[in-house]
Amino acid sequence: MMAKEERRVGYGLPTLLAIGVHVLVLLVTALRWPDADVEPSSSSVVQATLVTTETATDQAQRAKEAQVRAAANQQAEQAQAQEEQAQEQRQAEAQAAEETARQQALAEEQARREAEQQAREEALKQAQAEAARRADEAAKQAQLREQQAEQRRQEEARQQAERQRQEEARRQAEAEAKRKAEAEAQRQAEEEAKRKAEAEAQRKAEEEAKRKAEVEAQRQAEEEAKRKAEAEAQRKAEEEAKRKAEAEAQRQAEEEARRKAEAEARRAAEAARQASASSLDNLIAGEAESIANAKQAAQAANGFINLVRRAIEQAWILPASATNQLRAVVRIQLLPTGELVSARIIESSGDGVFDRSVLQAVERAAPFREIRELPLAAQSQFREFNLDFNPKDVRR
Repeated sequence: MMAKEERRVGYGLPTLLAIGVHVLVLLVTALRWPDADVEPSSSSVVQATLVTTETATDQAQRAKEAQVRAAANQQAEQAQAQEEQAQEQRQAEAQAAEETARQQALAEEQARREAEQQAREEALKQAQAEAARRADEAAKQAQLREQQAEQRRQEEARQQAERQRQEEARRQAEAEAKRKAEAEAQRQAEEEAKRKAEAEAQRKAEEEAKRKAEVEAQRQAEEEAKRKAEAEAQRKAEEEAKRKAEAEAQRQAEEEARRKAEAEARRAAEAARQASASSLDNLIAGEAESIANAKQAAQAANGFINLVRRAIEQAWILPASATNQLRAVVRIQLLPTGELVSARIIESSGDGVFDRSVLQAVERAAPFREIRELPLAAQSQFREFNLDFNPKDVRR
């Protein structure tokens, strides 16, 4: 708005100011021009007044002073007339001097007028020059203001363009930030949805795996229970068969023992009958033979125990967790034929896996038919015995 107002001023105002200054100078010059010539006085005093460009008040003061001077001149003339009447002799001389003075006053007045005219012309020239200078200065000022206004307009346009650019940059930055925020929010939402979907899928998979594990565990438990039931039934059947076999073997053994005892008794009676005729040396030899037979039976029994131990250790599969500090004692019961009747832990190692491995080794190593090679007395002694098992015995 300011730029438009300054553009409307242009060079019109300086031109009007210059014209106004010229008119003022002309008016002052016209006011200072005298209306009539002032008659010179009869006195020898010539007064010259330099007319300058003064105000109306100064002109009124000078008119008043002229009137006073005129009155004074009139009085002087009256006095002079009286003096002329009194001094007729000097009248001619006075007139001559007065004429001379008048001529001189006229010349001075003419010179004064010319000087005033020249002064007025010079003042007019100076006024015109000052007006031209002021007009030129006003034009320069107007042109400078126009340039400044143009610079301000350009600066305002530049600032406006800069503000628009900054506003556009800010708007674009806000739009970009909003777009990035929306994209980030969408990405996070997608990641959250993906994470939830994966978590849900994992949860379902875990639930499915858990369900399958439970079903499998239940199936295995049922199979284990079935297997245990079958094993228990088989064990009971085997125990019953073993019991019957043992009873039958016991009966047969007792029958054999009774038969052998009867035969031995008959043999002993025959020996006693024959011994009555023998000497004392024969009795001593028989006693020595009995002692040798007893030692042989003991050695056979010890060999049987070592044989059973070696067979079990060879069939023994040691658990990975077995240490040399574990120890278990097993009670083994056999039939006369060497068949395993039972095997049970009478001193546990405290490790169920280790104890079961010992029992399984006994079951895998049976039957122990070497028992039939023992003497009858030893057979009855080793049909039930204990064995001590320790991992270090196997690892040696």
